[in-house]
Parts: sequence; C-alpha cells; structure tokens
Amino acid sequence: MDKVLSIWKPKDVSSFDVIRKVKKILPGLKIGHCGTLDPFAEGVLILCTGNLTKDSSSYVNLNKTYLARVIFGEETDTLDRTGTVIKKASFTKFEKKYINSKLKDFIGKIDQVPPAYSAKKINGVKMYILARKNIFIKRKPSTVVVYSIEIKKINNNKMDLLISCGKGTYIRSLARDIAYSLNTYGYVDRLQRISVGDFDKTNSIKFEDINQCLVDMNSKIPIS
Repeated sequence: MDKVLSIWKPKDVSSFDVIRKVKKILPGLKIGHCGTLDPFAEGVLILCTGNLTKDSSSYVNLNKTYLARVIFGEETDTLDRTGTVIKKASFTKFEKKYINSKLKDFIGKIDQVPPAYSAKKINGVKMYILARKNIFIKRKPSTVVVYSIEIKKINNNKMDLLISCGKGTYIRSLARDIAYSLNTYGYVDRLQRISVGDFDKTNSIKFEDINQCLVDMNSKIPIS
C-alpha cells in the first residue's frame, strides 16, 4: 500500500503509538513519519507508507500551522505543561499593541535553541533521552522560519497564538523566547497542529477510525 496518510493524533498519545497501531493493522508495511508531535499535543500527523516513504522529505518541508496556549510567569523544564516548574517571575498584563510589537521580532528567519526535552539528536542520541538522565548538553541554535503570529485571545497570564511556520520550528522554544522578550517566563499549556500543507482536521483520519479506514480500501484516506 503506497499512500500518504493524514491522521489527527489525539492528546496523550505519542506519534509512535500511532505508527504502532498502523503497523499492527498492516504488519510488514513500511511506514515513515513526516514530523512527530509531542504526546501532550494534538493535530495533524503525516505518515508515508510503502514506496512513498522515499518522498517523506517533501512532506516534512510543508508549512505548518499551530494553535498554542502560552502560560506566562512560569517556565517548566520541558517548556510545556507536562514538565516541572523550574523558574517563576511576576507577570504584568500587557496591552495587545505592545505584545504585537514584540512578536514582530519573531517573524521571518530566526535562530532558536531547541528544548532539552526534544527528539533532536546529538551524536545519534535523542536529547530527551539524555535529559531524562539529567544530562544536559549545550544546544546550538537552529535557523527556522516563522511566517506569522496572530494573537487570538488574551486572558490574564494566558495567551492563545496562531502560528504559521516552516519545518523544524519548536513552538515550545518560540513560547519561551516570546516570554523572555516580555521579561518573564512562559511555557506551552496546549498545542494543536491544525494543518500541514493542505492537510487539516477535515481530511485527516481520526485515531479511533484508523482500523476501519485501513481495512476498507475504499475509505477516504488522504492520498498525495
């Protein structure tokens, strides 16, 4: 089966849980992911199967859109809600106009340091594996592209952001750096990857429907 599957990954399920489920249904099928999602996040997860795994890089390069809720005043070791709070700071509610003036600094090509808890590899070892062993290595910044950041909602120390970006962008790192620009700390409380290229929730397979969709070859599986 040579297909590109767009699956809507639910919260508290890892990207590799999704892959394992597909492999259990179709044993022996070659599967490659086109960018993982953190377990606490939900949204579009693209899988290439069969001979199309060789084309996975073209899907990795697609632009992505995220909806993120950032909590200001605290920073966790993972930069998301699953971590332990390691830093605290007072937070003064800012006017939307002032925040937008700061967000402009994060549009275009920017350098960002990846989270210590991430799947990025150092000498072949994923960083989160090292971090879980309390081994923290200085990370070099990577250049990424952010196309737009829009404030959707502000409620006290919570802010919802709609972010359009290119490959390799860590939203957790972006939230951290935005908080720093506001002289406070921050972490991601909620995260949705609402689109990858033309794939979104409307044309993605629900996690609970994977079995039916893969068994039924006439189902509406997104195909490139």
